[in-house]
Amino acid sequence: MQITNEVIEVKTDPGICIYNITSQIVNLLDITSIENGQVLVFSQHTTTALAINENEERLLEDVKRHLTLLASPSAKYLHNDLHLRDIPPDEPINAHSHLMALMLSTSEVIPIVDRKLALGTWQSVLFFELDGPRKRTVFIQITGE
Repeated sequence: MQITNEVIEVKTDPGICIYNITSQIVNLLDITSIENGQVLVFSQHTTTALAINENEERLLEDVKRHLTLLASPSAKYLHNDLHLRDIPPDEPINAHSHLMALMLSTSEVIPIVDRKLALGTWQSVLFFELDGPRKRTVFIQITGE
């Protein structure tokens, strides 16, 4: 069994942004010799997330609105009482971003069949920035034979 570990970097924009990272994962799969197995996609941050869904502009706008309704940036959160905790000097007020991330997922696993991701017709791997702008990393582990 082969295991390949890689990291994808995503430079994000301000606010809630959704990036289709499917082609980057396919590019990493293409440089392996793995025919069948799986790809683990893992977000390495607490205010980002991953999902497999349709990469359709209007749907993505609906998703952003829905997340904002569930965890409003203007609501009062204990995590935002920065004066009550030990924090780095550049700590943002971002409790809403953490709560949004909790409603999504930090990882996805996609089967590999005959050197291709076994995604459905309308499925894409989507990376969610919930507290940008930042430089983010997504860990990719490709396993198989």
